[in-house]
Amino acid sequence: MTSKVGKIGKVVICGMKGIGKTAILEQLIYGSITPDSELYSTIEDTYVASVDTGRGPRDILRIYDTAGLQGNVGLPRQYLQFADAFVLVYDPSDAASLDMLAGIKNDIDKNKEKKEVSIVVIANIRRLNRTPNQSPEKQSPEKKTPDPIELILNRANSWCARERIKHYTVNALERASLYEPFVSLAVRLHPPQTKSTFPQLSKLTQKASKVDN
Repeated sequence: MTSKVGKIGKVVICGMKGIGKTAILEQLIYGSITPDSELYSTIEDTYVASVDTGRGPRDILRIYDTAGLQGNVGLPRQYLQFADAFVLVYDPSDAASLDMLAGIKNDIDKNKEKKEVSIVVIANIRRLNRTPNQSPEKQSPEKKTPDPIELILNRANSWCARERIKHYTVNALERASLYEPFVSLAVRLHPPQTKSTFPQLSKLTQKASKVDN
């Protein structure tokens, strides 16, 4: 017996070349990524994710995996115009990959016209001995020098707060860490519909008419 399917949202995932976009999608949907997995540079690919938001029918995210950006090359215009949401990915061990997101965000704002577009930012931590959202102090209390990754994460948190964008820290090797940003995105794209109050209003009107009579 097939389960009911909810609405479909068009999501574009983008960022600097080599920061793990494809690994995130392959792990999220298939759970197939290991430290030995070999992935090739993406030209363009499409994934379909069935997301259980706990609200009944599963929502579908059609995710467009774009080619990694380099230099001053921006996201192709067609993605900017048709997407319902964007997932911006960076590597917190590479400050340049975070800096690139500001330019992508500006392009999205310029091209979205009056359309509401959801955006989330994902930090893909690929250090094997560190789990998402774990601070340097918890890893090694005796360590006194600032962790460069933590500094970049803090800068990303500040930028996302100013832009009012959700920021998530994940590890493409840990599938469970990938669920929250995509479930949250599906909920934002397809909020539960508010039940109309018109039937109740109609009943009240009928009662009022009877009293008047």
